[in-house]
Amino acid sequence: MSRLQFRSDRLDRLGSAIFAEVSGWKQQAIGKGLSVINLDIGSPDQPPVESLRAALADACLRPDLYRYPGTEGTLTFRQTVAKWFYHRFQVELDPRTEVLSLMGTQDGLAHLPLAISNPGDAALLPDPGYPVYGAGLAVAGVEAIPLPLLEENGYLPDFEAIPQSVWDKVKFMILNYPSNPLSATADLDFFERAVYTARKHGVLLVHDNAYSEMAFDGIRPPSVLEIPNASDIAIEFHSLSKSYHLAGTRLGFAVGNREVLTSLRALKNNIDFGVFLGAQEAGIAALEMDIHAPKPIAGLYEGRRNVFVRALREQGWIVPSPQATMFLWAAVPEGWSSRAFSQSLLTSTGVASIPGNAFGQLGEGYVRLALVEHEDLLLEAARRIGHFIRTAQPSK
Repeated sequence: MSRLQFRSDRLDRLGSAIFAEVSGWKQQAIGKGLSVINLDIGSPDQPPVESLRAALADACLRPDLYRYPGTEGTLTFRQTVAKWFYHRFQVELDPRTEVLSLMGTQDGLAHLPLAISNPGDAALLPDPGYPVYGAGLAVAGVEAIPLPLLEENGYLPDFEAIPQSVWDKVKFMILNYPSNPLSATADLDFFERAVYTARKHGVLLVHDNAYSEMAFDGIRPPSVLEIPNASDIAIEFHSLSKSYHLAGTRLGFAVGNREVLTSLRALKNNIDFGVFLGAQEAGIAALEMDIHAPKPIAGLYEGRRNVFVRALREQGWIVPSPQATMFLWAAVPEGWSSRAFSQSLLTSTGVASIPGNAFGQLGEGYVRLALVEHEDLLLEAARRIGHFIRTAQPSK
């Protein structure tokens, strides 16, 4: 009798296991007596502001907030999302049909292919791009077709270079600006082209806008829904994790096309019971704060960016200065592969990063570092990286 196997083949199609590997490299560094500086995972190191912690604490003490919350989110939360969206983007949303609460954007992005696609369908995914995009397709049995993002094009896709034979197969495409891991931004002219392209080819445009509130140098990233009638062909995901440091509460939302949101809600009705009502109360407080008494988090990361980029350049590693997100995307020094550089850097110096090829084939030759430590630790990380680059021998 053959031995039972308790592992789905789908798990082998979920993409890179690099985050688990980096955890193992950290243990090697610790075993050598090194202190680890965690610049790998984009997890905010700061708590929410006190008023948001108080709102969450007060909500947790309310005895009426422990029932099943409902998948779509409370009407009050959805109304507040619509209010904030109009304040931020001057786009009107129907809170009853065009807003859906999520357990963070990852929840929605992972489940979307199951809700709107069938096995054998195809989708265009950014390369490099956030790993959950591909993971959601793998679970749903949807073919992933890379959408190349090249540095010489400002990491914007060339829609005209995509053959018609590909468009004929594609059911939706995912865009992400500001971008994780690339930190690239896009303007309204780009989104106008993207909406035109999606409508021309009859595909859904899915925009991951999780970093809309984390841009620097005066940039204010737009919403794809600012393009007139874009909701006919587009949806957009937003997160409260990074903008308000509410990562652990697992709260985000999707907005836009009603039919798509209805399908996603129908799937989630069979999977979960929605976001904890206390977390939604904290989300309401965060969005109301942003409307009436904003405490933008972008300034924190802009300051860290300035310190870290300057220090790395002084150490001899000339890296670009990102205009958004909490990430720095940089080419590895000559002679190194992404993985070898990231692994050797961590096990030799204790500075943790993510190799670029974890985000797609076109990420090879790059590394992602997260600005999630205090400035003094970023300066120490730059010092260690500089010494490593000057003394370590390149390895493939």
